[in-house]
Amino acid sequence: MNPRIRLRPTMLSDLDFVISVETDSRNLPFITPWERTQHEGAVRFPDFRHFIVEGGADLASIGFVILQGCRNPQRSVELKRLVLQTKGQGLGRACVRLLKQMAFRDLHAHRFWLDVKQLNTRALALYLSEGFVEEGRLRESVRVVIDGADGYDSLIVMSLLDREYQARVALGLESAALSAAEGPSAPQNLHEEDAR
Repeated sequence: MNPRIRLRPTMLSDLDFVISVETDSRNLPFITPWERTQHEGAVRFPDFRHFIVEGGADLASIGFVILQGCRNPQRSVELKRLVLQTKGQGLGRACVRLLKQMAFRDLHAHRFWLDVKQLNTRALALYLSEGFVEEGRLRESVRVVIDGADGYDSLIVMSLLDREYQARVALGLESAALSAAEGPSAPQNLHEEDAR
């Protein structure tokens, strides 16, 4: 049986889970954790969309997502954070497809963008395969401490424009997300089998 994925709005009662996922040693090298108050603000502030990612047969909580710029007059929406506990099962791809659909169809974005640490090669490969284009690099812009080693990593800025997304839709590359979601106010559903 193929697992499903769904997004639901984060509640303040979910923040212990969010912080535990964010500070997990498997995720920590790839993100800059937020304070609890920053997550509280993202849950409450209308320019943000903060979601719990649920997946698997029982739709258990497996991660979280933050979108920023949802009311941006330039129609530039940022994928601020995508953190999943479950890796290597296609859930990240399914989630990215669902988020692209939300950004372009529901939030009417012109540009959907993100930055990713250069050392996060798994995420970089995913974003490139999902149509994101590298725009530039912020060289050694974030401090990284891994296993006692202290250094810096670069951020790679990537984006997908609405016309590029529509071309992917026309080619059938986004059909899974188009057939699966119901809109940003309702839980977002996607079967992993549709994401392949």
